Amino acid sequence: MKKWLLVIRAPFLPLSVVLAFLGACIAWYDGAFHLGYALLAFFGLLLAHISVDVLNEYFDYRSGVDLKTQRTPFSGGSGALPSGLITPSQALWLGIGSYLAIIPIGIYFTIVQGWLLLPLLLVAAVCIVIYTPFILKMGWPEWAPGAGMGALPVLGAYFVQTGEYTLPTVIACIPSGILVHNLLLLNEFPDVEADATAKRRTLPIAIGKAKASIVYSVLTVIVYLWIIGGVVAGQMPVFSLLGLLTIPFAIKAIRGALKHQDMAKLGPAMANNVMVVLLTQLLMGIGYILAGVF
Repeated sequence: MKKWLLVIRAPFLPLSVVLAFLGACIAWYDGAFHLGYALLAFFGLLLAHISVDVLNEYFDYRSGVDLKTQRTPFSGGSGALPSGLITPSQALWLGIGSYLAIIPIGIYFTIVQGWLLLPLLLVAAVCIVIYTPFILKMGWPEWAPGAGMGALPVLGAYFVQTGEYTLPTVIACIPSGILVHNLLLLNEFPDVEADATAKRRTLPIAIGKAKASIVYSVLTVIVYLWIIGGVVAGQMPVFSLLGLLTIPFAIKAIRGALKHQDMAKLGPAMANNVMVVLLTQLLMGIGYILAGVF
């Protein structure tokens, strides 16, 4: 069991929990909630997350990147394939199996809640398949996880409850997209040299670590400004400002990112970034619940 938990990168799966939670909380705030739908949507999102992580492990091993990375708790892969805990074929079939298991869930929700879910599912499905072999070589690949494992899951979790998309929900999901974008971005810093050997074009490679750290910092600030702006514009409830409680973690993450040359500073920055990503969305979700109650 330990080797399978390792290859699916279990410590990163709480991201799926908070994404599904936030989308369901926004729907509950709007007066629509079905526990069965919420759990099924979470399961589908979890399978998607496992699929993209395992396929990434497979392609990283095949390209040789996994054998060159400086592994950290937040980057460099799980090490399951280089250490021989599982074989490449096992990883490939686990990734494909997880991917295929999502299909009936998507079909079910499309039937019961409407075909407007289909474009969202197709975009997410394509991103999963082509992320590592193609998108990572495009010069700004972080947009794909930001959309496919950030904004779109929140929208999807909302849609399966309500059968519609609303402007306030679109506005509310933007911070999730930026946060997941930044999660990948900062975690790519230690892998720059290894990724370059596989002709990848992550942002730290394309524009350099110094400029990428500035991009990370600016986008982190935008997350909080966006939440404040959403509340001021009346598109998000006042209680969603609970997401601002993670600012102290964000400040530490930014400081470490700007000193990326020092791994002793970058490592804690990556840890604080994870806290920002998970807790900001969790607190926003709690904010929507409180807004619905009070």
